[in-house]
Amino acid sequence: MQKGRSLLWSAVGATMLLLGGTAGLRAQPYAIVGNDEKVSWDNKGNTILSAPGKDSVVILDLANPEAPKTVANLPIKNSVVGPPVNVAIDPTNSIALVADSVDVIKDGDSLKQVPDDKVYVIDLKASPPKLAGTVKVGKQPSGLSFNPAGNLALVANRADKSITVLSVKGTEVKPIDTIDMGDIVSHVAFTPDGKHALATKFNAHKVSLLDVNGDKVTYGKLDLPTGQWPYNVAVAPSGKIALTADNGGAGSSDGSVDTVSVVDLEATPPRIIDRVVVGDGPEGLAISPQGNVAAAIILAGSNNPSAYFYKPHGSVSVLAIDGKKVTKVGDVEVGGLPEGAAFTPDGKYLLVGNYLDQDISILKVDGNTITDTGKRFKLPGHPASVRIGDR
Repeated sequence: MQKGRSLLWSAVGATMLLLGGTAGLRAQPYAIVGNDEKVSWDNKGNTILSAPGKDSVVILDLANPEAPKTVANLPIKNSVVGPPVNVAIDPTNSIALVADSVDVIKDGDSLKQVPDDKVYVIDLKASPPKLAGTVKVGKQPSGLSFNPAGNLALVANRADKSITVLSVKGTEVKPIDTIDMGDIVSHVAFTPDGKHALATKFNAHKVSLLDVNGDKVTYGKLDLPTGQWPYNVAVAPSGKIALTADNGGAGSSDGSVDTVSVVDLEATPPRIIDRVVVGDGPEGLAISPQGNVAAAIILAGSNNPSAYFYKPHGSVSVLAIDGKKVTKVGDVEVGGLPEGAAFTPDGKYLLVGNYLDQDISILKVDGNTITDTGKRFKLPGHPASVRIGDR
C-alpha cells in the first residue's frame, strides 16, 4: 500500500505476548502475519496515523488450513507501507524475518511517517516462537525473501535504493553486503535454483535481474520494462517464468485496470513476454507451489468510499499458468483492502489478509479454480502482510 504513506523509522519493544500455551505447539507449515495498527483511512480515503506501540506479528499453525491456530502473537512493529511481502519464513520453518519499513513520530502537533531501518528475527523453533534478534539494514526495508537453501536473504531498502544481503545461520542473521540498485526497489525474490534473484524497481517501472554465486550477489544492470508501478515479484516453481504485480496507481487504486507482467527466465537474456490484465490495484501476488495457478490481490479502491471506483470488497484475480502462458480465468471476492496472500505448501488453500476487516479469507484451490470456503480467521489487528514458507 502506498497512498498517504511516506518513508519511516522507529524502534520496537522486545517483550512478547504469547497466545498459545507452551509445549507441543510447533507444527508445519507456519504462516506469518504482520498487523499494522498505525495506518487507517477516513471516508474520503485520507490517511489517518496513530502512534506506534500496538502492532503485532502473529504466527499461525496451518496443520488444518480451514481452522488455523495462533501459536504466538509478538508485539513487533511492522508496516502496511510497501508491498505485503515484508515478512518471510525460511524454507525449513526455523526462522522468520520481519522488515520494519516505517515509523510514525510526532511532528509538532501532528504525526508523520519516517523510514525505519530494522529487520527482526523470529525463532520459530522456540516453543512458542519468540523474538530472537534485530538487524540494522538500509532505510525503509520492504519486500524480502530467503534463498532456497535458507542460508541467505535479500531485503529491498526502498528509501536507500539498495538491497541488503543477509547471511543466515540459524537465528544468527547479519548483513554482509549492500547492492546499489540506482532506483527505488520494493521487493526481491530468488529463483528456485538460487542462482539469480529478481527485484522490482517500483518508481522506474522495471524488474531487475541479479546474479547469485554463493553469498555474492551482483547486479549486472539488466532491467526489464514491466507495467506501471511493479510492487512485488513471484517466481514460478519451474523457474521458467516470473510474475510482477503492476499496481498501476503508485500503491493504490485509481479506477483503471492494471496488469501482471510475465517474465521469460529461460530466454537469453530474460525478457517480458506478456502482460495479463487483472483488476484495479494489484498489490499482493503469489504463485502456487504446484506452479499451475497464481493469485493477484486486487485493492479495488476499498479504502476510499468517496471515490467513483470504490468497491466495499477487494478480490483475487485468478491466473492459470500453462508453461509460459498465463491467463486470467476468474475473480473471487474477499474482504476490504486485501493485502498479503499465500498458498499452503500443498497448494490446496490460499490465505488472503483483509486489512480493513482484520481477518483472513480462506480460499480452496482445485487445479486452477479458486473458491471461497466462506470461512474467515479473525486476527488481533490489521493484516498488512502474509507469507507461508518462502514461496
